[in-house]
Amino acid sequence: MERLEARVGATINDKYQLDALLGVGGMAAVYAATHRNGSRVALKVLHAELARATEIRARFLREGYAANKVGHPGVVRVHDDAVAPDGTVFLVMDLLQGKTLEEHRVESGGRLPVPQALRIGGDVLDILSAAHQQRIVHRDIKPDNVFLTTRGETKLMDFGIARLLDAARMTGSGAIMGTPAFMSPEQAGSENKRIDAPSDVWSTGAVLFLLLTGEEVHRARTGAEQMIFAATQPARSVATAMPSLPASLAEVIDVSLRFEMKDRFQTAAAMANALRHVVHQHCLQDASLSVSQQAAAFVASSETIAAVPSAPARMPTTPTLIHGSGKRSPDGS
Repeated sequence: MERLEARVGATINDKYQLDALLGVGGMAAVYAATHRNGSRVALKVLHAELARATEIRARFLREGYAANKVGHPGVVRVHDDAVAPDGTVFLVMDLLQGKTLEEHRVESGGRLPVPQALRIGGDVLDILSAAHQQRIVHRDIKPDNVFLTTRGETKLMDFGIARLLDAARMTGSGAIMGTPAFMSPEQAGSENKRIDAPSDVWSTGAVLFLLLTGEEVHRARTGAEQMIFAATQPARSVATAMPSLPASLAEVIDVSLRFEMKDRFQTAAAMANALRHVVHQHCLQDASLSVSQQAAAFVASSETIAAVPSAPARMPTTPTLIHGSGKRSPDGS
């Protein structure tokens, strides 16, 4: 950490002055920076020890292509990628003002009010739907990768391990990537060829489970134990951790967390529609939004429901039939 903090004040590639260290992850450090033309950006700098590995370096630079291909305002755009003369590998990204969903959750006492959690979950699903339509599966949906801006926007970050379904896989069949507490069974079981849109749906359900209950889906002492449970055991019902949840909402989350991929929502859009039906049914608008934001959310919710006649009050046995979504989307996911 000291080495990373010591870079503050340095200039990268004769263009970007590093102003502050914003965060550190397993692959990279993120800095607030100023371009020589005065514009403010974020620089994501690959750790030096990883930059020497060709595959990791290629995967890191690929994040920009995956993120920009999504074409949704909820994705953090990557404006440039480069390798400096000293070997520093970095991405130039939007500089966001706000906090991660995990920071917000912790500051809120470990869990969020139901309307707020559903609004954020719906936002994430909308972004994922756009990604899946471009045949991109994120594969690392977790609270640390969701950013809440000071303007009330939800952003999805870190497409660094996203898989483009129509491209050659960059990881071996036995490589496991992701975050144990939010890994789908197929991801935890290292079944990389099977990872698809329902895998991101499972992870989003796991995020909602945590936001609503303050607990992770599987009770485990270590990350390794989390992966074992995820790969071998069905998820417990969210109602066991929070019996007060409306039954229709608990069922949406439970469907998203079903062990078999075919039994989950087959698309992020199908899960988003189901969540918005619950919001509409129980009047669970997010009071933390401004009046104009609540109105926009209500209109979006109404349009989604109105587009599908006679929405069911409870989830059907087959999740792909929710709101008439009986076919798998081309995103595969």
